[in-house]
Amino acid sequence: MPTVKSIMGELERKGSEKTRKTYERHGLPPERMFGVSIADLKAIAKTIKGQQALALELYATGNVDAMYLAGIVADGTKMSRGQLQTWAEDAAGMQMISEYTVAWVTVENPEGRDLAIEWMGSKKEHITSSGWCTYSGLVATKPDEELDLVEIERLLGKVAKDIGAAQNRVRYTMNGFVIAVGGYVKPLSLQAKATARKIGSVYVDMGDTACEIPLATAYIEKMEAAGRAGKKRKTIRC
Repeated sequence: MPTVKSIMGELERKGSEKTRKTYERHGLPPERMFGVSIADLKAIAKTIKGQQALALELYATGNVDAMYLAGIVADGTKMSRGQLQTWAEDAAGMQMISEYTVAWVTVENPEGRDLAIEWMGSKKEHITSSGWCTYSGLVATKPDEELDLVEIERLLGKVAKDIGAAQNRVRYTMNGFVIAVGGYVKPLSLQAKATARKIGSVYVDMGDTACEIPLATAYIEKMEAAGRAGKKRKTIRC
């Protein structure tokens, strides 16, 4: 039976200096990771699929590789609000976790929308970012009829008003929210595209990388051209 100790040992063996350096350039703390590739993390996840308690223990290690792995394995529907809050709090300084892992499990939870709204109001950059990413995940996966379109339109207005003065990663996730609404919520497509035009090119410090923040107008148009606009996703895990 796999244990935290055995999985951590496997992660250490799979880690590479090259991958660790890549993650470091993206702003992740090198002292808290082994540098395991996403492909290897997914392979390990298959061996511990469904082991919820183990996933929670892995996240609690504070190791980036283990935390990301935990997000692949954990079932968000089985997590309490307190557990989700702890995951969000513990993701400080690790956008790979706060913007992906935390959102993955929170989107699955019945309290996902409430937590997203609550987190958006936080003064902590990583928690606010988790909030925007979670709401983006909700609009990407839930049928339009289950969404609060009035609230989403209000949030588009908030992005247009506040994105310029928002914290670095919050700008990134706000931009992503506009793209998500424009690409997945047909009734608000025009409003999202109008917001995208209003915010234009958004500057985000992406660290020592060649990564560029997507232009929302162009990204939405790309989704439309590919025939993907309005087509919901089964999951936001990647």
